[in-house]
Amino acid sequence: MTASRRALRADARRNRDAILDAAGELFAQRGDAVQMDEIADRAGLGVGTLYRHFADKQALRAAIIGRRFEEMAVLAQSAEAAGDPWTAFESLLYGYLEAAEPDAAFRFAILGPEEPSWADIEEEKLAFSASVERIVHRAVAAGRLRADFDREDFVLITRAAMANMKVPGEWRRLITLQLEGIRA
Repeated sequence: MTASRRALRADARRNRDAILDAAGELFAQRGDAVQMDEIADRAGLGVGTLYRHFADKQALRAAIIGRRFEEMAVLAQSAEAAGDPWTAFESLLYGYLEAAEPDAAFRFAILGPEEPSWADIEEEKLAFSASVERIVHRAVAAGRLRADFDREDFVLITRAAMANMKVPGEWRRLITLQLEGIRA
């Protein structure tokens, strides 16, 4: 949990979470066509309360990503504990995508038309990225991943899979094909 989120009073934290839940539902249903006043209404709050927490839709998308990245950082740390570098890599990859599959708002935030405001979620992104970097490096060093594979390739693969999540489980075929191409 980010320091700014921990510092919120309990009622402010509830409001923030209600806004994120409402935004997540609406972004998942209608993408970027959703208006801020609709999000506030769905959350049962005034639009002023929404704007006190989030300046714009870009900040909302970043917060949705940040909330998911908090969970992903824990997943990545767990994957790092695997003794076999390939098992660690596969655990991270599949765990990340399995968590993303039911979360259409997260996928929209990552793949949407505007780049998220990473500055708003730097702590979460850094924690997750550091684990990904270590897992990938370990698998490359062990000769389990091709030598030119890096953290950015992990991002490329996960984005491609998320873009193919319209039909449940369809992304797994894509990952199978990709893993065959990147395995050393």
